[in-house]
This record gives sequence, C-alpha cells and structure tokens, in this order.
Amino acid sequence: MKFPTPLRRGRLVQRYKRFLADVTLDDGTVVTATCPNTGSMLGLTAPGCAVWLSHSDKASRKYAHTWEMVEADAGSGPTLVGINTGHPNALVAEAIHAGRIPQLAGYAGLRREVRYGLNSRVDILLEDAAKGLCYVEIKNVHLMRKPGRAEFPDSKTERGVKHLAELSGMVADGHRAMMVYLIQRADAEVFSLASDIDPAYAQAAAQAAAAGVEMLAYRCRLSPHEIAVKRRIEIEHFS
Repeated sequence: MKFPTPLRRGRLVQRYKRFLADVTLDDGTVVTATCPNTGSMLGLTAPGCAVWLSHSDKASRKYAHTWEMVEADAGSGPTLVGINTGHPNALVAEAIHAGRIPQLAGYAGLRREVRYGLNSRVDILLEDAAKGLCYVEIKNVHLMRKPGRAEFPDSKTERGVKHLAELSGMVADGHRAMMVYLIQRADAEVFSLASDIDPAYAQAAAQAAAAGVEMLAYRCRLSPHEIAVKRRIEIEHFS
C-alpha cells in the first residue's frame, strides 16, 4: 500500500481523547491530527517521540492530518510502527491478490466486510467453487514489550473475543476460518498473546485454535512511502 504522498515527520506533543494527537512538524508547525487507533497504544505515546502523519486536502475533513506511524525502540534499535488500524484489511487483501500469503492463495473471489455469524461482518471472505469459503478476521498488532516479541491485544477487547467465537462457528458449519495477526513493525520475530492484559481473549484464542480456527502472524515492511506485508513469523502460546 503506497501513500499518495510521502508522510510528514514531526514530534508528538500529546495524544488525548483517544482519537486526537497534537504534533509539532519538523518545520515548527503545530497541528492536531486524527489518531485512528482506539487501543491503549502502550509504549507508543511518549511526548517527544518521532511520528509520521499523512495529509488530506478534502474539505469535508475536520482535521487534515492522520497519525500513521511512530518510531519506537523495544531494545533492538528504532523501528517504524504502524498505528492506523484502518489499514490492515487493505494490506492483507493486497497481499492475497499478490500471492504473498500462500496459506490464503487459490480462491477465485475475495469480498470485504461481509455479514456473517450472529451479528458481525467478516474482514475478508474468500470464495471458490472447489475450495469453498474461508472467513478471515484481521487484527492490527503494534505492541512489543520485549525485543522481537509482538503481542496482542494492548488492551481488553470484548469485540475480539466475539470474533473468535464467530470464526469457531464457521468451522463448526464446515467452512474454513483464519485469524490473521498483522504486525505493523519490522522488528518482530515471534508473536504471542498478551494474556496478562486480556486473559479472556487469550482463553478464547486457545479455544478457537482447538476448534479448528487457523492462526497466522505476518509482519510488515514500513517506510514513509509505503506499507507492505513482508513475511510470516512464528506464533507462540495458543494453549
């Protein structure tokens, strides 16, 4: 996924009201940017850290800037971390079309935001006359508390627990179901669940895996010009 124009660099002043952030751009201009992330963003909101913003000229927008990335160092050197939770679905769909996720290759059709289960919308539905249906849920991952170990979630997520139950239901109905953890940082070597942050989600994930829901973790390559799904990494602690 290429950005229409290169991102603008600045320094974070503060994140507040969950959806807003004040940033001092490198030219000294102070702007208020939309923060497209409802999580805690643990370890990524220290005042003074380097951040990157996209810019839109749309007159309908209240805030022209959107916070896209932050520079963070979990102990193995600084790296860019993508915090925009609106990107993962498009990134995974792009990677599937390009053949970069072989575990999800070979389906004739791909649709996004399709109703399923009791009252949910699946991020991606793959369809094929021979292979059947594959329901794909995607979670954005940016938490890292130990060098090389990406974790999810960074705060409690009842919605995430619900999605795991919905996927398990699709497996019970005879379909394929996949949970994709998309890690928007290039320093991740392994993925695990943050069971201390949300024990209920960790338990639900273990139950879903036992029920036949497949789990994948992929990390991304990031720059101020582009984000792209790069390679699969190992998953730990689903039991």
